[in-house]
Amino acid sequence: MNLLSIALRNLRYRKLASFLTALSMALGVALVVLVLTISGVIEKSLEKTSNVGYNLIVGAKGSPLQLVFNTVFFLSQPVENVPYSYYMEYLPADGRQKEHQRIGGELKEPQRAGLYSFLMQGGFAIPLCMGDYVDEYRCIATTPDYFDLLKHGDLNDQDYRFSHGRNFVDYSPEHGFFEAVVGSQVAKALGLKLGDEIFASHGAESGQQHGQGFSVVGILEPTGSPNDRGAFVNIEGFYLLEGHVAPERDEESGLEKKGTAQGPERDGQLSQVRLPIHKREVTAILLKPNGFAAMSMEKQINKTKFAQAVSPIGQIEGLLGVFVRPLRWALLALTSLVVIVSAISILVSIYNSMNDRKKDIAVMRALGASRDHILMIILLESLLIAILGGLVGWFVGHALGPLSNAWTMPTTGVRIDWFAVQSRWELWIVPGLVLVGALAGAIPAMVAYRTPVAKNL
Repeated sequence: MNLLSIALRNLRYRKLASFLTALSMALGVALVVLVLTISGVIEKSLEKTSNVGYNLIVGAKGSPLQLVFNTVFFLSQPVENVPYSYYMEYLPADGRQKEHQRIGGELKEPQRAGLYSFLMQGGFAIPLCMGDYVDEYRCIATTPDYFDLLKHGDLNDQDYRFSHGRNFVDYSPEHGFFEAVVGSQVAKALGLKLGDEIFASHGAESGQQHGQGFSVVGILEPTGSPNDRGAFVNIEGFYLLEGHVAPERDEESGLEKKGTAQGPERDGQLSQVRLPIHKREVTAILLKPNGFAAMSMEKQINKTKFAQAVSPIGQIEGLLGVFVRPLRWALLALTSLVVIVSAISILVSIYNSMNDRKKDIAVMRALGASRDHILMIILLESLLIAILGGLVGWFVGHALGPLSNAWTMPTTGVRIDWFAVQSRWELWIVPGLVLVGALAGAIPAMVAYRTPVAKNL
C-alpha cells in the first residue's frame, strides 16, 4: 500500500473532521475567488467603458465625476444644462448655418464659424439631453450620429448593430420626430418589439409620464456596455415634450421663472414645427477633436464661466486608482485571513488526532515504515484537505458569481461569466494551497516523526 492510499484511508476514518476542515477551506477560497472575479469584472468593465469613442464630455459646471457617471454610465443625475447655441460653437460655419436653417429661432451671427470649430476638423460633436426615464431605464435624447459615428468594443472598432430594425432618423413621414432605439436589456426587460411605443417619465422613474410616445424602430444587439440599458430617442421629439423647453430666467439672479417651460406638448402643438434654437438646452456634448487638440480644448473650455470639459478616461482611471483597486486589495486581505484561519483549523484537526494515532504510528514503524514515511503521510493528509477543499471552493466561487447577474446586470450592465478567470492572481491559488497545506501539516508531521515506538507499543 503506497503513502497516498494510507493518507486517504486515514481521512476516511476521520471523515467528519476531515469534511468540516475541508469545508472551511472551501469557503475561504470561494470568498477569495468571488472577490477576485467581481472586482476583476468591474475593473475590466470600467476600462472597457472608458474607451467610449470620444475624447471629451462637455457639460455645465459641477462635479466632473458626476458628469461622467451621468453621460457614460447613466447612473447619476444631470448637473445642469447648457444652451443649444453653445453646442453650435463646435460646428463649422456651414454646420451652424445648416442648423439655423433646419431649426430656426434666434441665433447671433449664424454665418460665422463656431469658436472651437478650428479644433474639430475631422472630428464630431454630438448633443445629449437627459433627465427622463422609460420605466426604470434612462431616456437619452440625441441625434442619429450617436449610432452612426460612435463605435464600441475593447478596441473601439465595432459599429453599433441592430438585432431588429434600424437607427432612428431626424424626421420620418411615418413617425415624425418621435422615433426611438432601445438597448438589448431594455427590450428584454420591458418586452418591447418594433412598432411599440415607449413613454418617458419626466425627471424620475415615478415622475409624470409624457402623453406623447416614441415608436421603437430599432433594438440594439448586446454590446456589454451601459448602452444596453438605455432608451435612446430623437432629440427633436424630446424638445417638444412638456418641461423640455429652456425656461426663461431672471437676468439678475439667473433663476428659472415658473411656468415658462411648458412646451408644445401641453399646448397641443406637436407637429412638424421644431423647437427654436433659443428655447433649447443640452445636458452634455460628446466631443472628438482632431489630433491632439483634446488637451488644449479641455483647458480652454474649463476657463469659461458656465461649462466644463471632462476626459472620461481620466475620470474612470482616477476612480479605479482611488476607490476600486484599493477596495479590492482590502477585501482580498480580509478573505485571505479566512483562508489562514482555515489552514489553522487543518493544523488543529490533525494535531488533535495525534494522541489517538500514536499506537498506529508505532505499529507502522514496527512493521518497517521509516520516520520519513510517517512524516510524508501526515503532510499528504494536510495537502489533500487543503487542495480538495480549495478546488471545491474555486468551483463554488465561480459558480456563485454568475448567479448575481439577474440583479447586477439591469442596474450596472456588468456581466460575470461562468468560470472566467478575471485576475492573474487566481493562477496562484493552487500553488498557494500546496504551501498552506504544507505549513498546516508541518507541526503534526513533526509530532508524528518524533513519536517513540517502544513507549506506544
